[in-house]
Amino acid sequence: MYRPSPYEGLQTLFAEGKNLSDKERLAFSYGPLLSWYREHKRALPWRENKDAYRIWISEIMLQQTRVEAVKPYFFRFMEHFPTVEALANAPDEELLKCWEGLGYYSRARNLKKAAGVIMEQHGGKLPASKEELLALPGIGSYTAGAIASIAYEIAAPAVDGNVLRVLSRVTGSYDDILKQSTKKKMENLVSEVIKSGEAGDFNQALIEIGAIVCVPNGAPLCDSCPFYTVCAAREKGLIDEIPVKTPKKKRRIEEKTVLLLQYGEKIAIRKRSAEGLLASLYEFVNVPGKLGEDEVEAMFEKPVTMEPLPDAKHIFSHVEWHMGGYLVSVSEVPKALENEGGEPMIFVTWEELREKYPIPAAFIAYKNFLDKLYEEN
Repeated sequence: MYRPSPYEGLQTLFAEGKNLSDKERLAFSYGPLLSWYREHKRALPWRENKDAYRIWISEIMLQQTRVEAVKPYFFRFMEHFPTVEALANAPDEELLKCWEGLGYYSRARNLKKAAGVIMEQHGGKLPASKEELLALPGIGSYTAGAIASIAYEIAAPAVDGNVLRVLSRVTGSYDDILKQSTKKKMENLVSEVIKSGEAGDFNQALIEIGAIVCVPNGAPLCDSCPFYTVCAAREKGLIDEIPVKTPKKKRRIEEKTVLLLQYGEKIAIRKRSAEGLLASLYEFVNVPGKLGEDEVEAMFEKPVTMEPLPDAKHIFSHVEWHMGGYLVSVSEVPKALENEGGEPMIFVTWEELREKYPIPAAFIAYKNFLDKLYEEN
């Protein structure tokens, strides 16, 4: 983690305690913020150039995902789909396999949809207009602002969760950062200050401060921050109170029993329905509830051998899956275990499972079990 001189944050100099407007707090730090960013920004693969396509892919991947986790996915994605045209023509299963493990698979589907629109309406090039970017599937206000400012230096705000935290503390705002009205207010504030020609660096500087200085978890590194002398939360001792977030609703818990059905050297998978959670991805056979060995054995007409699997948990935004499971060796292919969409199961080799079929991260514990099982054999 970045830890510079404790005096670096004193770049913005004037008498503390002065009654400043929100705009003044941001405007007085404009130069120091850019200087700080250009000296201390992280080396990230999507920052190697200002290619709008690479910026777009990275911004979508970074939604709900940590930077370090994104890096290998970004390299793999760019290798498979180096251009808008390649993405627009991507086979669905290859696209989802490339996205496997990142979660929120609607992001990948919207990328392909948007790529099709870009090919049809914009000649294969992302439009240099925030309004036209907003019209593309899967692109909201933040992503449109990020692409417009970083790729094209358009003076458009790009306010994400990191930036909301930073600006809330700088301005001393108690507005709930989960409300759209708060985001709009902060976008308007940035719009009053941001300048064409250096908009990309300004937006990325705000994001970077939120990522490595005014951090989401733990104490902020105030002495290292170019906002040091203008930050209302630091000045008034409100760091622990700001930002304000409405508590999230409690997630629903669903229990499942995962069955790794082994038939010879093959494992059963089935395709989920085309709508709803994890749509069109492949999953291991599973049934509702936590079943005991006797209950599982009763599901098969002929005797089976079983080995208990570790419990696992996966958290979605609105639901938690609490899973147990069994490795079940069968002597004949069972006929009754289909998914809700009616897709019949198929048996695939370990190599096919790893290379071809996209298995969502919800089942990563059981996929890792199979990896270890087959690698040892």
